Order: sequence, then C-alpha cells, then structure tokens
Amino acid sequence: MQASDLSALTTQVLWAAFVLSLVFGAIAQRTHFCTMGAVSDVVNMGDWTRMRQWGLAIGVAMIGFAVLVASGQVDPSKTLYASNRFIWLSAATGGALFGFGMVLASGCGSKTLVRIGGGSLKSLVVFGVMGVAAFATLKGITAVARVATVDRVAMEMGAGTSLPAWASSTFGFQSALAWLVFAVVLGGALVVWALIGPDFRRFDNLLAGLGVGGVIVAMWWVSGKLGYVPEHPDTLQEAFVGTNSGRAEALSFVSPVAYTLDWLMFFSDKSKVLTVGIVSVLGVVLGSAGAALAARSFRWEGFGSTEDVANHLVGGALMGVGGVTAMGCTVGQGLSGISTLSLTSFVAVAAILAGAVAAFKYQIWRLERMG
Repeated sequence: MQASDLSALTTQVLWAAFVLSLVFGAIAQRTHFCTMGAVSDVVNMGDWTRMRQWGLAIGVAMIGFAVLVASGQVDPSKTLYASNRFIWLSAATGGALFGFGMVLASGCGSKTLVRIGGGSLKSLVVFGVMGVAAFATLKGITAVARVATVDRVAMEMGAGTSLPAWASSTFGFQSALAWLVFAVVLGGALVVWALIGPDFRRFDNLLAGLGVGGVIVAMWWVSGKLGYVPEHPDTLQEAFVGTNSGRAEALSFVSPVAYTLDWLMFFSDKSKVLTVGIVSVLGVVLGSAGAALAARSFRWEGFGSTEDVANHLVGGALMGVGGVTAMGCTVGQGLSGISTLSLTSFVAVAAILAGAVAAFKYQIWRLERMG
C-alpha cells in the first residue's frame, strides 16, 4: 500500500466514525439514552425502561460483534480490550470511581457530550475537568499512582480474558462457534429481557437499543475491518489506521476526551492528528445539537449553586481518573468492551453500576440529613 492510499483510507475511516458518532449523538438526544439515568430510574422510581434500552443495546452489540468475528471480518485478539492480563482490581476500582462520579456530574462521558450538544454549560465544565483528569491518568501524576498500585494486581490468562477464548482453550471448542454461542446466549437473553418489558416496545425505546447497539457494531467493522492494513508502508507491520491505541476500537468517551483536548491545545503540532476517538467526540456533540435544534429542545443551562459547581467538578475528576483506570466508561466498557465478552469489562460494568447506586444512596442520605 502506497502512502497516498493509506492517507485516503485513514480519511475514509475517520469520516465513517464521524458519521456513526453523529447518529449516536442524535439517538441519545432524542431517546434520552443514558446509563446514569437508567440507574436513577431504577433506584428512585422502580422504572426499568431505560435500563432495558441499555440491555437491548448490549445484546445487539454482543451478537453483532460475534457475527463479525465468526465471519472473519474482525480479529477479537486485536481489539483494544483483548489481553492476557485480567486487571480485575483496576476495573473494579476505576469503575466504582467512574460510577460515583457520573452521578455527581449529572451524566457519564457520553451523556456529558450529549448535554453539551443540548446547551449545557455545566457539562462543558465537566468535559474540561474530565479530559484533564483523564490525561493525567494516562500519562501524568495519577498515571504513576495507577501503574504503581491497582495495575500491578492481575491474573495472567494465557488464552485471553474473553469468555469465548477461555472456553476454546479450556474445552477445545472451535473459536468462531464459541463466540456465536456465548453471544447468542448472553446477548440473546438481554434482548429478550428488554423486549418483554411492559410497554417497552415503543419506537424511541427500540431506536435507543437497536440504534446504539448497531452503531457499536458498525464502529467495530469500520475500525477492525475497513481500517485494517496488513502491512503499513512505514513499519511493514499490520496496523489499524486512525486509532489512538493502534488496535481495533469502537466508541468510548473518557480517553478520547483527553485526546481531543490535547489535539485542540497542540493543533499546530503536526504529530497531533485526528483519530477515531477525537472525531467521535466531536460527532456526538454535533449529532446531539442537531437533534436538539430539530426538536426545539435546545436550552442553555448553567449552575444553580456553589454546591452544584463542586459536585460537577468532583464528578468530572472522578470520571476522568476512573474511566482511564477501568479502561472505559459506560460506553467504552459498558457497550464496546462488553460486546467483546471480556471478563475485565464485566467487572468494570458491575463496578460502575455499584458506584452509581452508592452515589444515589449518598445523595438521598444528604437530602434526608438536610431535611
């Protein structure tokens, strides 16, 4: 492949990722797709509708990713979430911090971008704080602490941390069949659970679950198939163009926010180039803004009190530190990661949910104490 061909391919990958993130942002804005909102509805009102949206999206993403693997279009061992180290403590600690923080900040990483598109200046502040905290945890002071503590605790798994890889190694299953079986059983169960919910089968709920899950699958194809280069002209090694990690990626919204700030601040540095993560951040904001303007729901929003400011600052910092430590957010681990059936992703998602529930309980306790 010539350098000109590689440049053209990179442009294709980035445009495809941008369009898909536009769709994600528009869907999330219209349907109020939000993990924190889903947990809030369950804890405070006993309403499982938005949790079923999330379950449907996960099920679709799992099954879609398995189909890509079984058809040979994506190699699961070359994704961002593929590893022989089961970093369970990092996933649990980071996930809990992220889950607690997203409640204080009125939404997770993706919801922060969606809210910015809808006119929230509060979320713009969260964006900045989360991005700085995430970058510090990638390469700065909290990165040193992360590497020296929780990242040291891991279980080595020779076959990899995904359930199908473990089953194939342990029981001798054919790899493609193992992916399909696990995805159909687990993902199919989530799809059925979502669809049998009372009054769930309405357009917006189906759009949220099927649409968001479909975007994740499409992103895997764009990054893992369209962007795959068997032999990079400079390194003569295989590569996945347009990704920060150099591996196949889908959507995630913590580290990419940090890389977006880095790109904006050092724009004149020619080594700072657009990536799938950066264009996805921009796409979600613009997609949300378009949907909000079309629905005439765009509203400027500011802080209501000093305590409100403090909560959002702390929440943004916790999301930045926690999201990088756990290797993803409610989308990065909760949809993209878990679609690869990674054990680390399952731990991270459970910890995010536990952290969010703890934050809601804390807020209820504070209200009762003030009353």
